[in-house]
Amino acid sequence: MRWQGVHGANPWEPPRGRGWLRWESQRFGKLLGVASQSDSVIGRELDLGAGVVLRAPGAIRADSARAVRPDVVLDAASDLPFRSGSFDRVYCFDLVEHIPDVPKLMAELHRVLRPGGTVLITTPHFSCANSYTDPTHRHHFGWQSFDYFTTGHGLHYYSPARFRVARRVLRFHGGWLDAIVRRIARRWPDFYEHRLAWIFPAWYLEFELVAEA
Repeated sequence: MRWQGVHGANPWEPPRGRGWLRWESQRFGKLLGVASQSDSVIGRELDLGAGVVLRAPGAIRADSARAVRPDVVLDAASDLPFRSGSFDRVYCFDLVEHIPDVPKLMAELHRVLRPGGTVLITTPHFSCANSYTDPTHRHHFGWQSFDYFTTGHGLHYYSPARFRVARRVLRFHGGWLDAIVRRIARRWPDFYEHRLAWIFPAWYLEFELVAEA
């Protein structure tokens, strides 16, 4: 997938100034298009930590900041104010890195999703400078971070939530060098993270997780 840039020749770099909102909308619009291919029918949706950008049209927008005018004001780090099985899909774009207790969040996401529902997550890769630059980031994630919430993982007892990893993608910035590294990371993600990540840093991760009963 290759996004079209709003400013300049590099489609992977966010523009500065007012163009950022438009670029962000395009970024998540493309991402939603990829995610929708896995489900032919999507019902009720929740955009958790919605922010200022309308990223998932039709979804319930939830955020802790009243200034962004969400449909629901909530604290994503606490119990979510929704009934169990309320949603077919939850979007967590650039949210999980801000949450103090990730296993608790995953348990709440599993609860509010119907069995077979999906959660779409984006988060900076641990090698990305922004992962450490933002002082509000509490956690740093890698290729296998959400394997801990799958049945087959040896440390799955951290959380009662069970998910299946339906899709994961490691994204890089543009340029010919990143294009080469991207191909290596796609084929050998463990090798990339252990040997190359601090030399050729990635940008962010995408995960699509399916809630299991």
